Amino acid sequence: MFVVGTAGHVDHGKSTLIQALTGRHPDRLAEERDREMSIVLGFDTLQLPSGKELGIVDVPGHRDFIENMLSGIGGIDAAIFVIAADEGVMPQTREHLAILDLLEVENGVIALSKIDVVEDNEWLDLVELDIRETCLGTVLADAPIVRVSGKNETGMEELLAALDQVLADRLPRPDLGRPRISVDRAFTVSGFGTVVTGTLLDGSLHLGQEIVLLPRGIPGRVRGLQTHNQDVDSVTPGRRTAVNISGIDVQQISRGDVLTVPGKYSTSCRLDVQFRLLPDVIKPLEHNVNAKLFLGADEVFSRVRLLGTEILSPGTSGFLQLETEEPVVAARGDHYILRRPSPSETIGGGIVLDPQPEFRYKRFDQQVTARLSALTSGDPVDILREVIQQEGAIFWKTLMKRSNLKRGTAQESLEELIASGFALQVETPGNSDPLISQKEYWKNLRIKMIGVIRDHHQEQPLRMGMPRAQLKSQSQLPVEVFETVLHSLLLDHELEQQGPLIKTPEHQIQFSEEQERDRDRLLTAFNQQPYSPPIRAEGIEMVGEEMLEALITLKELVPVSEDVLFSREVYDDMIQQVEQLLQEKETVTVAEIRDHFGSSRRYILAFLEHLDARGLTVREGDVRRLR
Repeated sequence: MFVVGTAGHVDHGKSTLIQALTGRHPDRLAEERDREMSIVLGFDTLQLPSGKELGIVDVPGHRDFIENMLSGIGGIDAAIFVIAADEGVMPQTREHLAILDLLEVENGVIALSKIDVVEDNEWLDLVELDIRETCLGTVLADAPIVRVSGKNETGMEELLAALDQVLADRLPRPDLGRPRISVDRAFTVSGFGTVVTGTLLDGSLHLGQEIVLLPRGIPGRVRGLQTHNQDVDSVTPGRRTAVNISGIDVQQISRGDVLTVPGKYSTSCRLDVQFRLLPDVIKPLEHNVNAKLFLGADEVFSRVRLLGTEILSPGTSGFLQLETEEPVVAARGDHYILRRPSPSETIGGGIVLDPQPEFRYKRFDQQVTARLSALTSGDPVDILREVIQQEGAIFWKTLMKRSNLKRGTAQESLEELIASGFALQVETPGNSDPLISQKEYWKNLRIKMIGVIRDHHQEQPLRMGMPRAQLKSQSQLPVEVFETVLHSLLLDHELEQQGPLIKTPEHQIQFSEEQERDRDRLLTAFNQQPYSPPIRAEGIEMVGEEMLEALITLKELVPVSEDVLFSREVYDDMIQQVEQLLQEKETVTVAEIRDHFGSSRRYILAFLEHLDARGLTVREGDVRRLR
C-alpha cells in the first residue's frame, strides 16, 4: 500500500477531485463544507487499475492553513499536484511545490483541474507550458500532466493510470523493526476508546503489542488496528493506519506525538540537519533566529544555529543545528520543513543527519562540517564511520538506530570498516548486543584503564588493587562500556581481579625497611598474646591503618569481626582445635572454648560467630556443634 497526498493552491479543486476518485468528499468539518474550503487534513482510500491500494491525504491549500498541510504531507509516497486550468500557477502552487521539493517527494502527477470551465484548448496548452517552466529543477519536472474535471468526473481513468505508472517502480517501505506513527489525528470511538491515525513507518504493528507515546513516554497497548477501513491483526510499513490504544487517554495525546514501541526511539531537543534555503525567501537566514520546525506531523519552535558560515543566502544550502523548545522524535534521513513565524513563510528544509547530537558545536569547527558532509552523502560506509567516530564506542543496536540503515546494509558496511582496520567489534559480557568501536579509540580506552590501575598502585603501594566501583567511577564511561572494556582486559590477562579489587598481574604489596620493622613489631605483639591479641584500633595505633589493611590483604592477619583479628597461624590452629573438641564432645559452650584457649569472652564470642557465618559450626541455644 502507498500513501498519496494532494497539494496545490486553495480552491483549485483538490477535495472535489478526491470525491470524484473515491465517491466520498474528504471535508469532514461543518465549517469546511460551509466555506467550501479544506481546513484540516482529509483521508480516504482507493484502488488503482493495477490493484495497488492507495491511502489518500487531502491537505488544505489556503495560506492560513499551510501548517495543517505540512502535518500531513510528510509521510507520502507520491503527490497529486492540483492546478486549476482557469487560474494556472498561483502563490500557494509555488509554496506547495517548494515543500514537495524539500521533502523530496519524487513521484507525482500534475492534475490540471477544472478543465470544464475552460473552452479554449490553446489556453490549456499555455497553462501547461507555464506549469512546466514552474516545475523545472524540482521533483515534479518530469511529472505527467493529466487534464481532469472533478465536477464532471472526466479524466479520472487517465489520472489513475498515471498514478499507477509513477508508482510502478516504487518499492514498499522497508521494515527496519522500529515502527513509528507521527500522530496526525486522535479521537475517541464510543465502546472502543482512544484512536490515533497516521502513516506507519519503519516497522510493523500487531494486536496486543506494547507501545509508548513519545515524547512523554506514556505506555499503552495496541487494542485494535485498521487500515483501509478494515480491521486487521497486523500492519506493515507505509500504510495509513488507525490504532485503537488501551492505557492512554485522548487528552494525553497531541498532534505530532510519536506512537512507537519501547526502546526503539529516544527524544531530543537538538538536531543536526542539512538545510536548503529557498531562493525566493524575503531575506537571508541568520544565526540564532527562531523558526517553526515541521517534522512528521509535529510542529515545534526551534532556535536555528548556522554551522560553518555567518549567513545563508537565498537559494544556497548549509548545515544547521536546531535546538527545539520541546523534545522531538526523529531518525537520520527524516525530512523536515522550516517556516519563519513572522512574517509567516516557508523558508526551506532538508534532512536530519543526526537526531541526537550530544552537545552544542562550535560554529566554525571544520571537523563538525566534515562529519556532516559525510552524513549528507548517504554512503552507508561513510554514515557508519561518522557515527562510530563521533561516539568512539557504541552498541550495535544503538548504531543501527542512529544510522537508520537496513540491517543487512549496516552489517555489510560494518564488515568493510572492520576489514579496513577502522573499527572492531567486541562481545559484551552477558549481553547479545556487541560493542562497536573505532579501533584507535578502543586501544586508548584499554591503555587508559590500565594506566589508572598502575597510577593507583604507585599512589597506594600498600593496597593490593583498586576497588572495582572506584575504577568505574574514575573511568567516566557508561556502565556497559566500562564493563566491556574491563572484561576484555581481564580476558587478555592485562588486569586481574581479586575479590572486589582490580590489579595488574605483576603488582605485589612491598614494604619499605621501616614498614618491615613495623610489621615485625605488630606480628610479635600478636604472637605474644595469640588468643588475646591487639584489637584493630590498637593495631592501627601501632602501624597505621594502611599497613594493617595490607597485612589483612596479604592474609597475615585474619579479621573475625570488626574489631577482632588473629594471626593466620593462630587462626588456622584455633579452627583445628575447635573441630577436635567438637568431635570429642559434640557440643561446647562459649565458656568452655574461652577456658580452653585461656582467652576472654570478647575474642572467643567473635571467633565462634565467625565460624557460624562460615558454616563450620551451628549454634543451638547456648551450645555449638559441627555443621
